[in-house]
Amino acid sequence: MTELRIFDAADRESLGAFVARAVRLDGQTVVRLRRRNEKLVEAWATTPFDVLVTRTVEGELTPSDVTVSGNELLAALTVTRSEYMDPGAPQDLLWRSELPSNGGWQPVDNLPVQVVRDLAEQGVKLARENVGPHGTPPASLMDQNVLTVSNSEIEVKVPMRCLFALSGMGFVDSSLGEDVVRVSATDAWLRLDARYGAVVRRRRALLPLLF
Repeated sequence: MTELRIFDAADRESLGAFVARAVRLDGQTVVRLRRRNEKLVEAWATTPFDVLVTRTVEGELTPSDVTVSGNELLAALTVTRSEYMDPGAPQDLLWRSELPSNGGWQPVDNLPVQVVRDLAEQGVKLARENVGPHGTPPASLMDQNVLTVSNSEIEVKVPMRCLFALSGMGFVDSSLGEDVVRVSATDAWLRLDARYGAVVRRRRALLPLLF
């Protein structure tokens, strides 16, 4: 039996907004729900920008890791409006993306949200002028590194596709003038945490298996 419990109505609303945006970007998307610990549940989704997006809320999940239809989960969150809900039938075979581990993240820098917003808007303008063959921004634009942040130990390059995902998912709110986007990284992953969710992307491609 699959069961999701989210105690707080505000958390149910914020997770519903997260899933709604993911479905808007891809009508056939699936959402992977994963229990981080006894009190927190993570929701993960892929995007057309080839980055992962995630949102964490307080709650309980049985089983501890399950993938469900984005549309079914959205219905459970917005129609049922109950603390307990059935998030939908398991569709684990449809999830094909690796997830990072929870540990090992190193803070790199904080970016003013207005800077991130302005860069994303510039990228959207360029994308509209140079639409790719499938109606998405060209890969050359999405792969362009638009920010480089560092601390004493690590330097991280942020590609435009991450900012497209932040903007497309509605994670940043420029009306909050003092707000920031937190950049953290591991050896293999980059993560941008904003007020309403996070964008995660591999920093290095996986090496192909040799047989």
